[in-house]
Amino acid sequence: MTTDTRAEHHPRPERNTPHRSDTTTGRAPAPSGGLLHGLPWLVWRRHRAALASGLAVTVLVSAYFTYQHFAVVDFVQRYGTEFNERTGVKFGEQFRIAFRGGATLLQFLPALIGLFLGAPLIAGEQEHGTVRLVTTQSVSRGRWIAATLALPLTVVVVCTTALSMSYRWMWLPAHTLAFNGDWLLSGPFDVTGPMLPATSLFFAVCGIALGVVLKRILTSMVAGVVFMGAFSIAWSRIPERLGQLRHAFAPLDQEPSIAADAIYMDNWVATADGKFYGFGTCLDSSEAATDACRAKMGITQSVTDYFSFDQMAGMQWRGSIILLVASVLILGFVVRRARRRPL
Repeated sequence: MTTDTRAEHHPRPERNTPHRSDTTTGRAPAPSGGLLHGLPWLVWRRHRAALASGLAVTVLVSAYFTYQHFAVVDFVQRYGTEFNERTGVKFGEQFRIAFRGGATLLQFLPALIGLFLGAPLIAGEQEHGTVRLVTTQSVSRGRWIAATLALPLTVVVVCTTALSMSYRWMWLPAHTLAFNGDWLLSGPFDVTGPMLPATSLFFAVCGIALGVVLKRILTSMVAGVVFMGAFSIAWSRIPERLGQLRHAFAPLDQEPSIAADAIYMDNWVATADGKFYGFGTCLDSSEAATDACRAKMGITQSVTDYFSFDQMAGMQWRGSIILLVASVLILGFVVRRARRRPL
């Protein structure tokens, strides 16, 4: 009697089955215990060059502004903060690159973020077909869009907040010297406080929205240049409307005095009961005729309109709220379109 010694071989489940490889990179996803895992890790892998570059630039530029802060403090202790020809020349020679160069860089930063991070963020996934591959797996479209937006926009806000704070720390001790004391129109208003993060977030979201609609990276970037340029021109008229003008009065033959860090806006003449007239009212070739005309109208005071330095923070927050509300509305459009329409 023979016995069949062949053993029946049944497939056994593998205990150490490797993770499914990333469909877009061909590599295994990060372990679940890492700082980033799942979809956030995938988003980081897809956009790590732009995100890592942004973090590195933030560290380097913030360190430079912090270093310059101590040099500015030393200058102020030595020469004071009163702007005059001698102090102004010395300050410009020593800090022109730090202040004007730094302000220029930070003013262009939101547009760069919108063009090189925002526009390709979803447009690149659409153009290369990655989004269709990802959303046919076990990932819902809602989870994908949330992860795709959350990580890059968080990095944008964190980096621009750090840059804004470090530039303000450098600028504040000498704000009456830098830009001849002009904090409203020369750069500091746009790149300090909440304005830089709010503007950067807005431009990033606008770039994302253009990418979602146009579905091509280059087309989205070109449209972004046009939109951001037009928006910047229109927005340049907004800051001076974010605060309530204050008035300084003086007798008609004198010029009203305002603080060195105040922003001059306009001149008027006024009657004793507060009725304002244009500064050129009654101006004549003859001084006697001008005086007689103004006396007849009851004009007795010179008036200067200005913004004081203590209004700056409130004006910045008002502008930031406008941009943040617009950003939320555009994000809502992006999420709605991404969830309900083919990508």
